[in-house]
Amino acid sequence: MADIIENKHNNPEDFYRSLKEKLEEQHNFPEEYLFKFIVTSDSEKITEILRVFDNLKYTLSNKESSTGKYTSVSIDCFVLDADQVISIYKKVAEIEGVMML
Repeated sequence: MADIIENKHNNPEDFYRSLKEKLEEQHNFPEEYLFKFIVTSDSEKITEILRVFDNLKYTLSNKESSTGKYTSVSIDCFVLDADQVISIYKKVAEIEGVMML
């Protein structure tokens, strides 16, 4: 996601194409994949993220920042392939105020 912010890719499609290549090079799908997000400490935002993972096998861990303003959300999820990882990232990207790591 940082690549889009740093303008290394002209558009999101280029970014996701590059991400897919990297995922396929570095991972042996199917496998457990760790998704990390940062949101304001708002239970509704966390619930929105978790809805993306409905019907998937995952483990969740949350940690509030020292000020309590933000929460890091780590989701270890069993995924079948790079396309599924990208699909999840795209759905979470639609949630306002979520930073994806």
